[in-house]
Amino acid sequence: MPLGEKAGWQKSESRYCGVETDFDDNMPQLLFFNLSADTGGFDFVVAPLMNPTYRPSLMAKDDGATRVLPFAGSDLVLSPSQWSSHVVGKISSWIDLDSEDETIRMDSEITLKQEIAWANHLSLQACLLPSPKGVSFANYARCVNQILQGVNSMQLWLRIPLFKAEEDSTDISCASLIDSWEQWNAFRMLCEHHSQLAVALDVLGSLPSANSLGRWFGESVRAAIVNTDAFLTNTRGYPCLSKRHQKLITGFLNHSVQIVISGKSLHNATRLSSDLAADNLDKNTEMPRHPLRPYLDYVGYLFQKMDPLPEQERFELGYRDFLQSPLQPLMDNLEAQTYETFEKDSVKYIQYQRAISKALLDRVSNEENVTTVLMVVGAGRGPLVRASVQAAEETGHKLKVYAVEKNPNAVVTLHSLVKLEGWEDLVTIISCDMRYWDAPEKADILVSELLGSFGDNELSPECLDGAQRFLKEDGISIPSSYTSFIQPVTASKLYNDVKSHKDLVHFETAYVVKLHNVATLAPSQPVFTFTHPNYTPNKSNQRYKKLQFEITNDTGSAMVHGFAGYFDAKLYKDVHLGIEPTTATPNMFSWFAIFFPLRTPICIRPGSPLEVHFWRCCGPQKVWYEWCVTSPSSSAVHNSNGRSYWVGL
Repeated sequence: MPLGEKAGWQKSESRYCGVETDFDDNMPQLLFFNLSADTGGFDFVVAPLMNPTYRPSLMAKDDGATRVLPFAGSDLVLSPSQWSSHVVGKISSWIDLDSEDETIRMDSEITLKQEIAWANHLSLQACLLPSPKGVSFANYARCVNQILQGVNSMQLWLRIPLFKAEEDSTDISCASLIDSWEQWNAFRMLCEHHSQLAVALDVLGSLPSANSLGRWFGESVRAAIVNTDAFLTNTRGYPCLSKRHQKLITGFLNHSVQIVISGKSLHNATRLSSDLAADNLDKNTEMPRHPLRPYLDYVGYLFQKMDPLPEQERFELGYRDFLQSPLQPLMDNLEAQTYETFEKDSVKYIQYQRAISKALLDRVSNEENVTTVLMVVGAGRGPLVRASVQAAEETGHKLKVYAVEKNPNAVVTLHSLVKLEGWEDLVTIISCDMRYWDAPEKADILVSELLGSFGDNELSPECLDGAQRFLKEDGISIPSSYTSFIQPVTASKLYNDVKSHKDLVHFETAYVVKLHNVATLAPSQPVFTFTHPNYTPNKSNQRYKKLQFEITNDTGSAMVHGFAGYFDAKLYKDVHLGIEPTTATPNMFSWFAIFFPLRTPICIRPGSPLEVHFWRCCGPQKVWYEWCVTSPSSSAVHNSNGRSYWVGL
């Protein structure tokens, strides 16, 4: 059974806990003991598929007779669904494909391929590969890469110890392994970042720094193998984890990483207090309890302690790490469903209403009996019109509203809204592109919601520059300014999703995405800022920015798969909204981050700055971004001349 059903969680959000077992040729009995609710209660086993004593070179050559390989029973001992749902194959731990001994090396290569072929035959979802034996593992990676070309949907989990020596570490036993992330990175690069190669992290008793651990949340971690010696003992004699271990396991559970308990029981407790009442029912029929059950119960306890997902997170679940092309609101007319989604974001419109109220109060004193002219450019189906009218009612000011909208379908809805609300004398609807409208009078306040995930990526600067001609010299623009931000990220899933298209265009496209399985490697930095109204002579919306990012020394090396982009906007004075992580407006869901991928990921090391260049380029009919890295190594300039991705004017 899963770790538990939780209030506010869907069944698909359940998490699972497995157990690592020794070889047993009675697979049905192994499954029953470990998975039965009365004994083990685990969800799956990580079990060897081959007798550990098997060596191909020791098999007697018997006149060409076919030898039966010593697998753990035939494929018929379990149903296909049992094999697929409850067994992760554990590849023999003795294999060493880079051994100096040719017999061991050849035996290892043959055995690895035989075991993977058997696992593939059984339709297992995953196999656990043993950790590389030394610092050189090129042949191991070569064989795994060959295998990956032939397996169907099965994943291969490479076992990697979660270790990073600190600069002052005196742990001689790990002297040869300074940072296990380096081992994983070298292996996956040799395997060409294959999407079916993942990590199973061995969680040890001591943990690296929080920054070092953070890197792994952007990697393709599928399992966390927690050894029993990583557990402490509480006052009642039961296993528990340190606060840092608890935080790590909770983080893994939040990122859908499976937990696996490994090792021998080191605690005398065989059942938790909640089970003790069962002892008094019928001691004669009690099944032998699984020695690792207390560890499973503790992981279940950690899962149950997790807060239920907030409503906003639940709404965004289906969008996590799902790449979407940004909107083209100038070229395309939005659909009703898109409008409806954005209109549900009440937080955004509350901020707009606050900004409009402040602007009205600053614009007209209470003594004056003046009508303020307000223009909503890009009115959509009317949410900003409503916010403007409500702001006028709130401040007691007279208002005349022009609602300018180019989408004829949205204009139909606008007319219905005005009639329904009785705003005929208050609101004038203009069905026209704001850039070409000839306004009958000038506006005191210009209101728009043309911002994209990167601030200017939906052409707000171009639109507002065009609309500025009908704003009074001392008029107010809401928003008054906005700034884009970027930060380098490890995003293995996003990179593999882009790579799966096998073309240049997708690597040179910016995507809107709800970031989840992502590790941010340095604080975000501002890129481009636009201010409205803009009265500078010879103004241009082209921009160029060079940025330098440094990762902290305790993080260790990391892989940059691309850049996450955000924006922060000042609507009016101290009223702002945005998605930049340190200042993000709470509970607002109109915008996800934007992701700029790198065709070739860049490995960065502590003390070696990451130098990034971003351009915003403008042509007669389109606007586009170009980006590249020049340090610690140079990448190609992405999207040169807007060849792959642009926003049409």
